[in-house]
Amino acid sequence: MSKKGKKYQAALSSFDRNNKYILAEALNIAREFKTASYDQTVEVAVNLGVNPKHADQMIRGAVVLPNGTGKTNRVVVFAKGDKAAEAIAAGADFVGSDELVDKIKDGWFEFDTAIATPNMMVQVGKIGRMLGPRGLMPNPKVGTVTFDVENAVRQAKAGKISFRTDKSGIIHAGVGKQSFDGTKLEENVATLLETLVKMKPSTAKGTYVKSITVSTSHSPGVRVDANEIANRFKIN
Repeated sequence: MSKKGKKYQAALSSFDRNNKYILAEALNIAREFKTASYDQTVEVAVNLGVNPKHADQMIRGAVVLPNGTGKTNRVVVFAKGDKAAEAIAAGADFVGSDELVDKIKDGWFEFDTAIATPNMMVQVGKIGRMLGPRGLMPNPKVGTVTFDVENAVRQAKAGKISFRTDKSGIIHAGVGKQSFDGTKLEENVATLLETLVKMKPSTAKGTYVKSITVSTSHSPGVRVDANEIANRFKIN
């Protein structure tokens, strides 16, 4: 068995995989996993009772986590003139227009979030096939296509995350680092869940939050008690 495999197995044997834990306890279990030598991302997977094949049940949005993500978010902004100056003042890492589009065409992707003013979207659309598969395409639904450049940059730097249901109706999101204390992680997860509850489609039938698991980047998932979540967030 590989060293990595041994660490994974040790994590697996440190808790009861068949048990469903309250959120705080599940997060604390994940914080104790020793499956890597670096500060891993704590991740949450929320299985929603929606059918993403129906446009009105596709859940997509963004939320600013109150305690950030624990990582430095490198932000690029496609803008010109005053809006470019606004982006620089707000703390954007890279700002440009046509020259920035050309740089990305040449294979440069040293950024985590892309923001664009609406009048730049024709140019940005030229690299859509390069940005889209990497989850970097600016989108008005998550607030990254906007003339309010200052606010968009500040939110991205403060810990804004984007999310969307996959084809199985599951939301995957990083909610902090293992080094975060349990309270901060729980506050971040609660903020995400509150946002998802508010976004419940009127056409969604049956149980909305079907299951939740938390894990680190290289660990097994810890199951969360969905009943606790339903009661806590008053999910119908």
